[in-house]
Amino acid sequence: MEQNAKQPKHKSGFIAVIGRPNVGKSTLINTLIGQKIAIMSDKPQTTQNRILCILTEPDAQIVFLDTPGIHKPKHKLGEYMVKAAEGTLKEVDAILFVVDATEKMGPGEYYILERLQATRKPVILVVNKLDLIEKEQVLPIISRYADKYPFVGVVPISAKAETNLDSLLTEVKKHLPEGPQYYPEDMVTDQPERLIVAELIREKVLQLTRDEVPHAVAVETDEMTTRPNGDVYIRATIYVERDSQKGIIIGAKGAMLKEIGALARKDIEALLGSRVFLDLWVKVKKDWRNREGVLHNFGFGVES
Repeated sequence: MEQNAKQPKHKSGFIAVIGRPNVGKSTLINTLIGQKIAIMSDKPQTTQNRILCILTEPDAQIVFLDTPGIHKPKHKLGEYMVKAAEGTLKEVDAILFVVDATEKMGPGEYYILERLQATRKPVILVVNKLDLIEKEQVLPIISRYADKYPFVGVVPISAKAETNLDSLLTEVKKHLPEGPQYYPEDMVTDQPERLIVAELIREKVLQLTRDEVPHAVAVETDEMTTRPNGDVYIRATIYVERDSQKGIIIGAKGAMLKEIGALARKDIEALLGSRVFLDLWVKVKKDWRNREGVLHNFGFGVES
């Protein structure tokens, strides 16, 4: 009995990861959980859905919510993304506010700090991309943010170079309540495989196409079946808003679509642990980002 009393209590809880678009939130979460779940791109506003990612350690289970970047919305999809991000702040035990060490503090950061004032949740400042700046630049960056908000902790990191992530987890655990393991040890996300497959395909579209396409893209997994030999057949549709965008994604003689498929297939095979046959189609849905019915069909909750 006495031994049990000395054992540290198990902790569990929910952590929102917020920040302006393109500060490295998804890279951070993928690195922490050791598997690619959240999609990454150098295009802002990459994450469209709120994705729940689970890190299980012997002493704690941390459930990270990777939220769409908070920004001023320009269409109904943008409104949904911001609503999803802000709604998350009310449901969590603590918040990681991720900022880019290479970018000056600007209106985007002030906009988020304003929203944090209302949450009354512990907020940890995470200064990311440490590998891209000189050491002496770190303290002035931290001071600027600390002057604007009473953070409970500050951790400079590089998600890409995996620098200081242990310190970040130690800081996070301080703010978790005691609690059970909510999810099985081998579970890393609550998202169905079909959704992650669609997201991985969308990531490749964002990486390979020019600026006129990115946020006009949605992907749906139409069919996913395991064949008798263990291979997985996947048929997915890439939706865009204009015929010109469809032409860009297909490319000359289908070259772009082939490249999207080849890159996506690699990630999907790693995710599923099986050989994958990927059958991609491209369709036009005019102005889908402003059509509530279409957004709803794509899984975006657009309640007003």
